[in-house]
Amino acid sequence: MRVVDTSAWVEWVVGGATAQALRPRMPAREACLVPTLVQLELFKWLLRELDESQAERVIAYTQKCIVVPLDTSIALRAAELHRQHRLATADAIIYATTLELGADLLTCDAHFKGLPAVHYQPKLA
Repeated sequence: MRVVDTSAWVEWVVGGATAQALRPRMPAREACLVPTLVQLELFKWLLRELDESQAERVIAYTQKCIVVPLDTSIALRAAELHRQHRLATADAIIYATTLELGADLLTCDAHFKGLPAVHYQPKLA
């Protein structure tokens, strides 16, 4: 199971060199965990960068994956991870979701680099 961070979804949507590097690491829908917070962040970006129809198609795809709502267990773990790794609240929630579900995280955000269970893909030009 793999959580795909918002940064990786954005690169996947944009296409280009980073999307090509991510392609072999993107999980099949049945193995893709999507925190509801990722849906929020992704939809905000999509509405800003694309038209509403395109945005809704991408979110519809995420809904075919395994959507993971924020619950108390994830929230409390996120608070610990925020303190331990100095992660922003949203990043701590995404990382906590990953760890709570025994998954790994695919991301293009450098602040996750080096953390356990993280597959970091730097953005390529």
